[in-house]
Amino acid sequence: LRNHGGKVMWSDETKIELFGHNSTNRVWRKKNDEYHPKNTIPTVKHGGGSIIIMLWGCFSAAGTGRLVAIEGKMNAAKYRDILEENLIQSAQDLRLGRRFTFQQDNDPKHTAKITKEWLRNNSVTILDWPSQSPDLNPIEHLWRDLKMAVHQRSPSNLTELERICKEEWQRIPKSRCEKLVASFPRRLMAVLAQKGASTQY
Repeated sequence: LRNHGGKVMWSDETKIELFGHNSTNRVWRKKNDEYHPKNTIPTVKHGGGSIIIMLWGCFSAAGTGRLVAIEGKMNAAKYRDILEENLIQSAQDLRLGRRFTFQQDNDPKHTAKITKEWLRNNSVTILDWPSQSPDLNPIEHLWRDLKMAVHQRSPSNLTELERICKEEWQRIPKSRCEKLVASFPRRLMAVLAQKGASTQY
């Protein structure tokens, strides 16, 4: 990996939720964190319900790839379609060529038969990913960058939220992506040394 880090395409999904159309309360969280106490707000004082957007994104040391808003419930078929429409194109846009390595976590949608068939048919090499290690993915740092940038712009509806997310994703500098990828081998070794416990990274 140390020699091929520049040719790895990192990917993940994240959820952004905006509470209340007129509320200044916004909660940003990673997937599967819905019910963690820090991510719940007892009441929405200003009404209007919540605006939720689920995103899939990818990046490499060469910069950010595509960012996609996921409509409806995510399943294996929808995930395969996202890869079909965005993965190879992102690799081409970032000049990775056809011989890049793709990282995804071990979510059942990612390991489903139709996903594996698509990856095999498109000759995509998969990075072997440790189980229960989503926080190891360097894209988590970019999700935080995106969250802060979008928060400053205070989108007021779903259309605006999606547009701003895509604008800010494209504005993440290549240098930021390069630095995250360069630090990955150190992070991996630190996690192995800690046997999976949390680290300073």
